[in-house]
Amino acid sequence: MEANEIKSGTLVISVLGIAAIELAARVLISRKILAPMSGVGLARVAEIFFLLALIKFREKRFSIIGLASTTVYKGFKRGLIWSISFGAGAAIVLFIIYLAGIKISALFGMRLPTESSRLIAFLLAGLLVGPIAEEIFFRGILYGFFRRWGIPFAVILSTLLFVLPHAPSSGPAIPVTQLIGGILFAVSYEIEKNLLVPITIHSLGNLAIFTLAQMI
Repeated sequence: MEANEIKSGTLVISVLGIAAIELAARVLISRKILAPMSGVGLARVAEIFFLLALIKFREKRFSIIGLASTTVYKGFKRGLIWSISFGAGAAIVLFIIYLAGIKISALFGMRLPTESSRLIAFLLAGLLVGPIAEEIFFRGILYGFFRRWGIPFAVILSTLLFVLPHAPSSGPAIPVTQLIGGILFAVSYEIEKNLLVPITIHSLGNLAIFTLAQMI
């Protein structure tokens, strides 16, 4: 990973491009041209291709965001180890909270769509294309750019920017799961130097949250 070399132009173009894609998706959804979940999923796919093309064109190499064909298997394996380790710790903490009589349902307040087509679109967006697009942008580009001013600064700022669009309209004032997740993704990315690690953790973390939401 050569994260501290992300150019300012790459950052600016990526932000503008993401904003344009999100706006287009919202317009298509509001006009009922696309269903909400299909629109979100297609927007994330478009963002993945846009960001990868931008990095290839401006930065000339994917290794600058910790992506390389030779490290895919290693990144996935390390991501699994991180996920299992963090999941075990989180399970212990949640069990202690449960024994203390504190309600944790607000952390996982969601319901999966019941219609099969909407459910498939939801899972594809939440478990695959969403984590990939978000990790390329928030860790690969944003964290990579901010890292020139120090790792703590990059972790804090990239996490705050990650939390903002995920903040729920109702529920806890601070989106705890997204806050902890953002820190974990950034730290694992910094330690492993491989973007596949936070992508894997992010995807499996979403799967765990979706599962818990149906059980609580």
